[in-house]
Amino acid sequence: MKKLAIFLAATLLGTAAQAAEYKIDTRGAHAFIQFRIKHLGYSWLYGRFDDFEGTFNYDAKAPEKSSVNVNIDVSSLDSNQAERDKHLRSPDFLNVAKYPTATFKSTSFEPLGDGKGKLSGELTLHGVTKPITIAVTNIGGGKDPWGGYRQGFSGTTEFALKDFGIDYDLGPASQKVEMMLDLEGVKI
Repeated sequence: MKKLAIFLAATLLGTAAQAAEYKIDTRGAHAFIQFRIKHLGYSWLYGRFDDFEGTFNYDAKAPEKSSVNVNIDVSSLDSNQAERDKHLRSPDFLNVAKYPTATFKSTSFEPLGDGKGKLSGELTLHGVTKPITIAVTNIGGGKDPWGGYRQGFSGTTEFALKDFGIDYDLGPASQKVEMMLDLEGVKI
């Protein structure tokens, strides 16, 4: 009986040791939050947010317990054109003076197999909080050359701007924005 108790304790401790918290590596520029939206229905306009931070928890043996928290400085938007960026930051769109931060907090993760899953959570953008789902792929993980341990994920989602109170007439083809997220984290 004593051997069984020691075995169970070792097993539980070993499992708990697998779960880890990671800091998203924005300092090393190994994480990206990008977007694209159709420009009048004729082409794609791409952009990114340069200033964000966050953490995620991940356990390969219990991926359903994964979680993510991200804060984005919305004024760090960069679409590679200064005048357009100024307009996108204005009250017509993101209104960064009134709503300087966007956040995402996960509420659940559903593993789908083969390193894929659905991450659900609450996105707060433009002062409005709505649920979104992100299709996630585990890119991989392992030791880095600096003695740390890293884990990387890629994700995509799409939502209507009007859902977040952004109602600028861009034409019917330009009402949804696609987000592409590539997050590499360093184990804390």
